[in-house]
Order: sequence, then structure tokens, then C-alpha cells
Amino acid sequence: MTRIGQAIILHRGGDREEARNRFARLWEEAGEDEAALFHRCTIAHYMADTQDHPADELEWDRRALAAADALSGERVAWGRHELAVRALYPSLHLNLAADHVKLHDTRAARRELLLARGTAAELAHDDYGQGIRAAIDRLELRLAGMDQRP
Repeated sequence: MTRIGQAIILHRGGDREEARNRFARLWEEAGEDEAALFHRCTIAHYMADTQDHPADELEWDRRALAAADALSGERVAWGRHELAVRALYPSLHLNLAADHVKLHDTRAARRELLLARGTAAELAHDDYGQGIRAAIDRLELRLAGMDQRP
């Protein structure tokens, strides 16, 4: 997690390319056990944000969701990482919705936004939860505005 955090800091500091390179190395090193699935979800979730093209961003966000789904599957029964990933589901679906908007696929965006809204019910009423809910609201308004365009 330390190395993931360092890559996140690089990205937030504006060094997208180096962050992308580090996330790629971390992705290659990650395995398939519970901790690795959690790391894969986190890596892909942030790797998506370093992409230059919306289709690539969508692919990484799909990888993040796939890792979360694998972690939440029956073979891993309520492990400590699964609980953390469950709190990521609204953000994962929100990111996928935003990706679809960028790719002009409003139908897929609405589908993902519905999933984001549905999973947001599990979020705490803290700053993170409120921020995700507000972002869902904003994207819903944006999609509604797209419906109003001629």
C-alpha cells in the first residue's frame, strides 16, 4: 500500500506518466490472493485516472470493478479487504458512468449511475460518503442536461 500511495501522490502532484509507470509495475507484481485482489482493485482504480484516452480509462475502471467483484465473491467470505472494497463500489460505478459519458454512451452511463446510487446506500454519512453522493447527483444532473440538448 505504501508504493500505491507513492504513485497516487505522484499523480496528484501532476506526474501522470511516472504514476502510470509505477501503477503498471505494481499491477504486474500483484497476485490473486485476498490482499492482492484488494491491491489490484486500488491500483486499477487509480491507474484509470492516469490515462490519456477515455477508452483506456474505461478499461482500467473495468479492471478495478472486476477485482472488487472477485474479492466480494463467495470464495472470500467477509475478509477485512472485502469490507474496504464494498465502500469503493459507489465510486467504482461512478467512475464507469463518467467514462461512458466521455465516450458518449449515455445509456451505459445511466446504468452505471444507477448501480452507483444503489451501492451508495451502504456508505457512511461522513465526508467521503457525502462526497460520493454529491458526485452522483452532479453526474445525474449532467446527464439530464444532455437529454435536454437538441
